[in-house]
Amino acid sequence: MSRPHIVLITADQLRKDALGWYGCEAIQTPNLDRLATTGDRYDRAYAVSPWCMPSRSSIVTGQYPHVHRAYSNFRDNRLDPDRPNLYTLVRDQGYTTAHIGKCHFAPVPYGQTRPDRTLPYEAFRAYYESLGINHLVLQDDKQVSVWFSDDYSQDLEAAGYLEAYRAAVWNRDYRKVFPFPAPAEWHPDAWVGRRAAEYIEAHDAAEPLFMWLSFSGPHFPFDAPDACLDRVDASRVGEGTWVEGEFDSPDRIHHASYHGPGGIEGAGATGGEGTSAYGADYWRELRMRYFANVALIDDEVGRVLDAIERRLGENVLVIFTADHGEMLGNHRLWGKHNCGYEDVLNVPLLVRHPGQRNGTSIETRVMLTDVLPTCLAVAGTAFPAASGRPLEQGRGHDGYRYTIAEGEGFLAISDGRAKYIVATRDGARYREAFDLVVDPGESRNVIDDPGCATAVSALRQAEDLMLDALLP
Repeated sequence: MSRPHIVLITADQLRKDALGWYGCEAIQTPNLDRLATTGDRYDRAYAVSPWCMPSRSSIVTGQYPHVHRAYSNFRDNRLDPDRPNLYTLVRDQGYTTAHIGKCHFAPVPYGQTRPDRTLPYEAFRAYYESLGINHLVLQDDKQVSVWFSDDYSQDLEAAGYLEAYRAAVWNRDYRKVFPFPAPAEWHPDAWVGRRAAEYIEAHDAAEPLFMWLSFSGPHFPFDAPDACLDRVDASRVGEGTWVEGEFDSPDRIHHASYHGPGGIEGAGATGGEGTSAYGADYWRELRMRYFANVALIDDEVGRVLDAIERRLGENVLVIFTADHGEMLGNHRLWGKHNCGYEDVLNVPLLVRHPGQRNGTSIETRVMLTDVLPTCLAVAGTAFPAASGRPLEQGRGHDGYRYTIAEGEGFLAISDGRAKYIVATRDGARYREAFDLVVDPGESRNVIDDPGCATAVSALRQAEDLMLDALLP
């Protein structure tokens, strides 16, 4: 038998509980459920960063952010093209490498963006290709495709819709919640799914393929087309869960996010008031658009799975996951910046091994650093420097004692019962701890609780060693 094909599918900022298999009642996700029932389902899979660039860099290197050094969304500590990564390692084994959708392996130059034009992006494309991508179809985030001219924005402009999308993205009155201002088939995630399916259908099945299909949704802006809203059961959407007064103390990491003037992404959209300025109608509309975007992505995953089965057959490793999650109104926050909550770190992970037809629910704790070793095992090679381990069919692996998430000035470490989080802001360190068994909603900070002192102390041992490596 020829070497298996490998298709990695990611959705950006996707909550685990937004999928039917993981208990979502607001929408149905039949295509992802199909993958879940024919592959292994991981209930305790963890992102290694609450930011896009560090997490994606960990997926492609199999290493923690403090090892690969691309630990910031905002500082230009990008990956070194001369160091091995998933693309180059499988390409060395004879695979054709393709990437369709969002890369974000380099920080976005936010300061250069303009509301009146979409700027050139050739240097970013050249850098991404230097990482070992043979075939790149770039849609480098919803907002980025408005700010900079990638493959998607060029097609959108030719179709006559780019100007309207740019105006909506820049409209501060929308606060990142609006209907996509073009036909649904032109939404970024519909375009990416279509292009991925077309590429698979045209690929020579005799040649081993590695494809990373990377949806930029349901990451904000929350911009699902109106045509997708009828997929959502409005009675099941809710407003999120929170505890009144949770962020009253100024020593809480998200005190400023909630009260203002800044912090998490959603606070920036309020104009300085903090997310407490949002009313119930806003949260319901935001959540409606988010779930509708997930339904759209599920349709496109179905399109791609059908193309895989028609063109490539069963000799395919298919992995579906997210780089991190989204707060979605829980704790009255949206976004993920500096979040150590389960909402952001506990991500969906579905793995269908070559020839697998029946799946298993796996409870052991795994991390996204396991994606690279899993792909390499199927490709017939290994990368000794990976921080993760291969996931075996039906069992995963023995699990981790600790799960770790990192980013610039941020560390979250958990043993599955206790969690310790430290974040830096304006030169100060903010520390929190949660008892995940007693308080699964993570609303009560027990950092100074004598009853939790032993567990917190054990987790704090890693702080200085790891956090100092994640500061500029």
